[in-house]
Amino acid sequence: MVMETLTRDVPSSMQHHNNSSVSNMKHSYVQLSKTCLDEDAQINKKLPKELLLRIFSYLDVVSLCRCAQVSRAWNVLALDGSNWQKIDLFEFQTDVEGPVIENISRRCGGFLRQISLRGCQSVGDGSLKTLAQCCNYIEYINLNGCKRITDSTSQSLSQYCKKLLSLDIGSCSMVTDLSLKAISDGCPNLTSVNISWCDGITENGVEALAHGCPKLKSFISKGCTSMTTRAICCLAQHCVKLEVVNLHGCNNIEDEAVIKLANNCNSLKYLCLANCSLLTDSCLVSLAEQCYQLNTLEVAGCSQFTDIGFLALSKTCHLLEKMDLEECVFITDSTLFHLAMGCPRLENLSLSHCELITDEGIRHLSTSTCASEHLAVLELDNCPLITDASLEHLINCHNLQRIMLYDCQLITRNGIKRLRTHSPNINVHAYFAPVTPPPSTGNSRQHYCRCCAIL
Repeated sequence: MVMETLTRDVPSSMQHHNNSSVSNMKHSYVQLSKTCLDEDAQINKKLPKELLLRIFSYLDVVSLCRCAQVSRAWNVLALDGSNWQKIDLFEFQTDVEGPVIENISRRCGGFLRQISLRGCQSVGDGSLKTLAQCCNYIEYINLNGCKRITDSTSQSLSQYCKKLLSLDIGSCSMVTDLSLKAISDGCPNLTSVNISWCDGITENGVEALAHGCPKLKSFISKGCTSMTTRAICCLAQHCVKLEVVNLHGCNNIEDEAVIKLANNCNSLKYLCLANCSLLTDSCLVSLAEQCYQLNTLEVAGCSQFTDIGFLALSKTCHLLEKMDLEECVFITDSTLFHLAMGCPRLENLSLSHCELITDEGIRHLSTSTCASEHLAVLELDNCPLITDASLEHLINCHNLQRIMLYDCQLITRNGIKRLRTHSPNINVHAYFAPVTPPPSTGNSRQHYCRCCAIL
């Protein structure tokens, strides 16, 4: 029923998901329509159109479509383009096809500012060209997972949507460097781009983007294994306003790239370098010297980092709130000592698979300002030296909400029980293997059922 309002020529699967629920909805709409007609729609008489439009502007897609089926007057009001400035069709992703997008585009026209088609795999280049032509003022478009789109879509956006600020083409496997080249030519105001898992994009595309979009603040390229140090250096040189950089899994990135980011992009707040295994402490030292506003650092899998890098960070990056240090296998209690002293706002800390961490490191952490006021999540999976003594220390962490303890062999049920006694609202994730039964002694006769005997 909802999608029927958006278009008249869409597949029937979009119009009827459940016959009984549709029947009930039809009955409700008929009753409501009769009421409006019988009273000659009193609400329409007493409230001016401008006020009704303002009320409708607070409704989501589903509510607007339902209102459009109440009466002719409400249909006109609900489908007015001014009410469709922000559209998210993720709820209908499996049903959304080209005609839906084209009808929405013509209806919204210049009113549309934001649209999310995340996961709408049936949408292709033709429909998005219509969108670009009709909705010239669009600022935000999410095409993540729209696997049918190609470089043609980016070329349409470049040609018609000069005010574009944010573009998400993550997991669009048919997109290449030509897309970033087109965006760099036609969308100079772009501030955010996501090209995660786009295997067809190389350093050439990123360099073109860097030259044409100097206002870029967010660059996300998770899983882009072809990303190079040269590309990131070019990005850092031309996009000095960068605040968010995600290079998760870009395992060819070297220290030079991060050092260039640190030197040029002093406003950096979020940096993910997870699984960039070539990096060393040198890049952490550079971040510490330049990026004082850093509040999130994710370096899981960066196995060459040591206490030296995190000591440098703790001296200057006092705004850090989240740190993921999973599998930073060389760090010791010294890192926790310095983080406890220098990072009073720390809320989320992952130390999983940091096998050199001991109870002494947790003790230092538990006596810090961040532990008593902010620390909410602590991950200690597979820290083999952690014992129940650490749980005793964590009793001082009054804001702790979740702790991960998988494969911590020296943690016991009694230790967790004592922690929960003092902090009943804490969510503890742990696993204890079933107790192995003791071996049988003496010549006592074992009892088997008939099934066991037969088997």
